Amino acid sequence: MPAYRPPQIAASEITPKTIYMSRRNFIGAAAAAGIGLTFGGEALAAPLTAQPGPYKLNEKLTPKEAITTYNNFYEFGVGKEDPSQNSGAFKPTPWSVKVEGLVGKPKEFGLDEIMKMKLEERTYRMRCVEGWSMVIPWIGFPLSAILDKVDPLGSAKYVAFETVVRPEEMPGQGGLFQALPWPYVEGLRMDEARHPLTILAVGLYGETLPNQNGAPIRLVVPWKYGFKGIKSIVKIKLVEEQPQTTWKNSNAREYGFYSNVNPAVDHPRWSQATEQRIGEGGFFGTKRVDTLPFNGYADEVASLYAGMDLKANY
Repeated sequence: MPAYRPPQIAASEITPKTIYMSRRNFIGAAAAAGIGLTFGGEALAAPLTAQPGPYKLNEKLTPKEAITTYNNFYEFGVGKEDPSQNSGAFKPTPWSVKVEGLVGKPKEFGLDEIMKMKLEERTYRMRCVEGWSMVIPWIGFPLSAILDKVDPLGSAKYVAFETVVRPEEMPGQGGLFQALPWPYVEGLRMDEARHPLTILAVGLYGETLPNQNGAPIRLVVPWKYGFKGIKSIVKIKLVEEQPQTTWKNSNAREYGFYSNVNPAVDHPRWSQATEQRIGEGGFFGTKRVDTLPFNGYADEVASLYAGMDLKANY
């Protein structure tokens, strides 16, 4: 994986200070009014208020620019810079998330209600199966909080997720070449979904989620590889049988349902023993660090998999 390089910005594209300040004042007024905006195709993040969460790391945060310009989000393209470059037309508002299936009180949650949940800032390590990692200050709330509102039935063993399909706004979903089948789908076991570490994120670095990071709401499960973090969620369904997942359907040999970070199990095409920490080792450089079992969250989650063969259940 090549080292991260910040995008080159032409001098002609730098906004004059007077225009920048007037734009900033306009954005602030709109944010106070709860208005979602775009400006010249660029998604504008509004500030969020969140209380400190229970999970923090004594580790250097990945620079915001790296987090927002080096992404996997195939709906906008397969290149790491594609999501930031191709997501300006995506409209994250209005939005709603349907929660249905084996529940006593199925419900469709509007974005206003979602944003009124008790938001927390939590700093998590995030590890990509390709061998790179980041430390991200997410803003969100436990997934269990929204599950509690729909009264899950005892027969519900898994939670399935589905992302939006908008090929007119998501160029990776259109055209002749399709990297993946759409919609993107993902799933967790119920005890994984209800674990306190599992959150639905609506922001990062104190602002609402940028389009390229999964706006307006995405899943974050920090002890699993990044592809489990389904973005732009429109449906959550509680089911009895293990749900389908996009990457397992696409290549079951390389991507299993559980997808826990396990440095002792190599990907068929590369080692998982170390990782590149994006944004460290110099100005937007990278350095290699040892990969930790369960991405460093073994004390919190290893008990979920007691007695399981983690090589067979990868």
